[in-house]
Amino acid sequence: MSSVVIESTSCSASSRGLQRDSGISKAEFSVLVTLWRATGREMRVGELSESLDWDKSRVSHQLTRMEKRGFVKRTQYGADGRRAGIGLTAEGRRAAQSAILVHADNIRRHFFSSLTPEQAVVIRAWSEQAVARIEPRCGEAAGGGAS
Repeated sequence: MSSVVIESTSCSASSRGLQRDSGISKAEFSVLVTLWRATGREMRVGELSESLDWDKSRVSHQLTRMEKRGFVKRTQYGADGRRAGIGLTAEGRRAAQSAILVHADNIRRHFFSSLTPEQAVVIRAWSEQAVARIEPRCGEAAGGGAS
């Protein structure tokens, strides 16, 4: 089975599970989790865009939809209050907490529950090696790559 099929199948299962069990889309989940991890559960919109690797237009449209659902609120950000920020509302915090738990449970159920302990050890080691190889490259791209 090709890695493309595995990736596509797992992404589809993850998206369906989020929608079915939490009532949110994968895009909403991405925004909620990113804001959940942010200091004060708030970020500048530009930082959110960079963190998600989405263009600002996509972020803006997504945030408008999420504001209508009561998940996020626009804020004044920075010492001068002139920068546009975005923060989680109480409803957004509840949705994020619930979705994180549901997502973790779905991942366990779909991918890890059928593994033997030996298989789990091998997959963990492989995953850690893959992340270690990828993360430095992401940092180089963000830093411009030139010294």
